[in-house]
Amino acid sequence: MLLQYLQNELIEAGLDEAGRGCYAGPVFAAAVILPRGFNHPLLNDSKQLKQQERDLLRPIIEKESIAFAVAAVDNNEIDTINILQASFKAMHLSIDKLSIEPGLLLIDGNRFKAYKNLPHQCIIKGDGKYTSIAAASILAKTYRDEYMQQLHLQFPQYGWKKNKGYGTAVHRDAIAMHGLCPYHRKSFNIIPTQIVTG
Repeated sequence: MLLQYLQNELIEAGLDEAGRGCYAGPVFAAAVILPRGFNHPLLNDSKQLKQQERDLLRPIIEKESIAFAVAAVDNNEIDTINILQASFKAMHLSIDKLSIEPGLLLIDGNRFKAYKNLPHQCIIKGDGKYTSIAAASILAKTYRDEYMQQLHLQFPQYGWKKNKGYGTAVHRDAIAMHGLCPYHRKSFNIIPTQIVTG
């Protein structure tokens, strides 16, 4: 059973990111403020859910939330400022896009770059502990997956429709065969699968 809030008297926004470990594409982040009492039997860490469950929950979260926002930082900026700073920036951008300023940020993970003097609390595995972080994880993941499916139409050889830019064997094989494309993160030490010939 997920917890609904950390401090009852504050408006809390849950934040999470998606795509931090990918070889290609942007990192996405979402911020979600849920009303008191909101829960759904399927609501959980997005990684524990099937795609159809995430797709079912996304419009429910968007409709029922007090406020939500999704933001992204592209692969070129990731290469410039590094993936950790890009993840923080995506979270900051999502906070900026909220229609209500929260009194407390609940961050999934153990690190965050303080922003606008807003109090924050980092919570390891928070997406499996708090409803607002779980909701943010679902929005970040579904928006990013949708974006990577669009990029797949431009570069179908990398299999992004299925692997979403992660370093699967299929993706590494495609990099070995076709090289990198403009959406790959050049700052990542991408090691393609060795092609054995002869």
